[in-house]
Amino acid sequence: MTGLRLYDTATREVRPFAPLRPGAVGIYLCGATVQAPPHVGHVRSQLAFDVLRRWLEHKGLEVTFVRNVTDIDDKILRRAAEEGVPWWQVAFRNERAFEEAYAVLGCRPPSVAPRATGHVTQMVALMERLVERGAAYAAGGDVYFSVASYPAYGALSGQRPDEMLASTDSEVGGGKHDPRDFALWKGAKPGEPAWPTPWGQGRPGWHLECSAMAEAYLGPEFDIHGGGFDLVFPHHENEIAQSRAAGDAFARYWLHNGWVTTAGEKMSKSLGNSLLVTEVVKRVRPVELRYYLIGAHYRSHIEYSEAALTEAGTSLRRVEGFLARAADRLGAPVALGELPAAFTAALDDDLGVPAALAVLHDSVREGNRLLDGTGAGLAELAAAVRAMLAVLGLDPADPVWSGAATGEDEQLRGAVDGLVALALAQRQEARSRKDFAAADAIRDSLTAAGVAVEDTPQGPRWSLLGS
Repeated sequence: MTGLRLYDTATREVRPFAPLRPGAVGIYLCGATVQAPPHVGHVRSQLAFDVLRRWLEHKGLEVTFVRNVTDIDDKILRRAAEEGVPWWQVAFRNERAFEEAYAVLGCRPPSVAPRATGHVTQMVALMERLVERGAAYAAGGDVYFSVASYPAYGALSGQRPDEMLASTDSEVGGGKHDPRDFALWKGAKPGEPAWPTPWGQGRPGWHLECSAMAEAYLGPEFDIHGGGFDLVFPHHENEIAQSRAAGDAFARYWLHNGWVTTAGEKMSKSLGNSLLVTEVVKRVRPVELRYYLIGAHYRSHIEYSEAALTEAGTSLRRVEGFLARAADRLGAPVALGELPAAFTAALDDDLGVPAALAVLHDSVREGNRLLDGTGAGLAELAAAVRAMLAVLGLDPADPVWSGAATGEDEQLRGAVDGLVALALAQRQEARSRKDFAAADAIRDSLTAAGVAVEDTPQGPRWSLLGS
């Protein structure tokens, strides 16, 4: 046992997490359908599972993390037609945009990021198994899964099959045996990409790819399958049906994260209220956006607002400021320490990040009290604060945030350092001759230029405003 408990959508309860294989965990996360660049709602799922992965690795488990890319889909084909460009151009452009967004928000890269178009062979093999078992059938070049052949259909989402509406991924009729049956494979249409199968040319349906790729990289049974709440039905319901009907045990735990909403509605391009990651990180630091999006419990919805994002940034800067002052007081960078028991207990309780952050901020308040006193115990407490940030992917010493600067960046930083040092020296001279008006004017000029100055017992410290 790991001490970790996770809410399993399939059982509707918090269950102790025990890996299928001791010391190792397999996670499959439904990735993006790459028809457009990512908004903040898209990246929340990756951030939530990045925290889970980091926590499992902190516990000493080796994590195989698979996040697929849906690079062929009706939406991609429609976007390509609208733009008058090849479908693969739309898919690859937006896949790169997603990868860049994940990286800028500090997400560790997956163990593998398989594309749907690279796994048609595995999909065809899975369909052949289903057809042989009587769980799927071919009709007019299409291949459908027979919902009636799988009695447990609807268990994940809590729906009754006899009350379900027709599947919307294909038209009723055209050889379908049952309106609820969903498409595993779609017969070729003029102008669309197609691959060969025993039933004719065509392309994969959305649901088939994840079952095939999960089995390819994690085996017929694995630990955790994740994604957003919107994927519970029909996508994950269909994955379970087709994988188990084919003879695979499939995922042992199902985890689903909440949405990012605006005005109470799920963020989406169709609502016209999406916020592209590339635009948001122009207004706040990427680490602040990460802090904001992981700050709520992963299963709860986030009502996006600029005010809440700004408040999150202020909270994070308070923590970073404490670590900087502690380093000044200690005369050395803050080391990585031990995690407080309350922090560990919070994350072990269904990845309770809000409770974990409460422990973090309580520690910072205690640390500021120590800074104002003798400083006894400061090193250990500051090291614990940095350890908590590291587990959450927020460690300011992480190169993702501290930055591997280019030569031009370093030259610019050197110039800024020199100019600010000169201004601070002039300010100190003015204060020495008790010309406080001149000293204040220099400080005001620095503030107007975006440079914050803090007077400490070790001398003035400066930082860029908003950093």
